[in-house]
Amino acid sequence: MKNILVPVGSSKNANSHLQYAVDFARATGARLFVVQIFNVYTKAGTMIKIDHILERESKAFLDDHVSKIDTTGVDVITKTFKGKLVDTLDLISKSLDLDLILLEPRTNSIKDEVFLGKTSGKIIKQTSIPALIVPEGYAFKPIKNILMAIKSAIIKKEGAIKPLRDIKEDFKSTINLLLVKTPYYNEGDFDVYDGLKALVSKITETENATTFQGVLEHYKDNAPDMLCVVRRNRGFFGKLWENNVILKKHFYVSSMPVLVLSGLK
Repeated sequence: MKNILVPVGSSKNANSHLQYAVDFARATGARLFVVQIFNVYTKAGTMIKIDHILERESKAFLDDHVSKIDTTGVDVITKTFKGKLVDTLDLISKSLDLDLILLEPRTNSIKDEVFLGKTSGKIIKQTSIPALIVPEGYAFKPIKNILMAIKSAIIKKEGAIKPLRDIKEDFKSTINLLLVKTPYYNEGDFDVYDGLKALVSKITETENATTFQGVLEHYKDNAPDMLCVVRRNRGFFGKLWENNVILKKHFYVSSMPVLVLSGLK
């Protein structure tokens, strides 16, 4: 893993999240980009140009934020960008050749009952960047056991499982694969291709209404340090989205990091 991105918001968890990101980058040997994206909305007739002011203040905020973290042994780069969130992140992903984006569930200080806030939810839902969602206040520890839950093992997109492979190699992790047969099951969905089969230690098949329900049924037996799911229109998060928000009461396994891969097909 070479390049990791951490968007910074105004949440109370920001310092804890950045420390996790730095520790994760140290363990994987990755370079860490700490960024803030700002947008400017101007009124008709406004003559004052404030872009450079916002950029300067944003950069100063990031540098101060990083100065409070132990970054020993990690190449940390702070950057500010102007633009719309999703479009800008897509451009950043391509220009920096990102391997992963580390997200805190809530980038703003919002209601405690919310697991995944509007901003983080939008990033997961509307971009294709592989993401690791780290629970609030979660201290870094090596990722030894991973539960990967999918409803189809068909992989057509080159590099789709690279983040998972990188994490396995960096942490010498054990991966258990949970194949969930849903009402949308198609013949061949459980044919695990050799590249994925080589990564996993155990394959379990289950039948549930959704991938999410399959995880709820099996995650305790696997005792994972990390959950791995796939970004799909009707995938793991399919029925949880409510205006890009996920509530904690609908996400009972929110106590561990969740790796969200880009679509496999």
